[in-house]
Amino acid sequence: EVQLQASGGGLVQAGGSLRLSCTASGLILDDYGVGWFRQAPGKEREGLSCSTRGYTPDYTDSAKGRFTTSSDSAKNTVYLQMNSLVPEDTAVYYCAARRRWKSEYDYWGQGTQVTVSS
Repeated sequence: EVQLQASGGGLVQAGGSLRLSCTASGLILDDYGVGWFRQAPGKEREGLSCSTRGYTPDYTDSAKGRFTTSSDSAKNTVYLQMNSLVPEDTAVYYCAARRRWKSEYDYWGQGTQVTVSS
């Protein structure tokens, strides 16, 4: 059974940082594109980044300059480092995985709450 576990969320003050983790079981993340998304209350889900091992990550405008992805193959984990957080970053953050040749994501994590206080 494939599972993605997103973790690392929490409460942080504006200007602070958090690092989210996306750990997989049942698949090898190096073989997949891994995306980070978020959904704020009352808003649609928003894409943040997509990273594939061996390629430069893609970031959306919401993530550029403040968020960075990285990975640890030994831990089968992808990270999202978030810096200079603002209250507008408050949302549930999700990771997802897709086969490299696909545009749609096959597997989703359960989400981790990030709350940024002003």
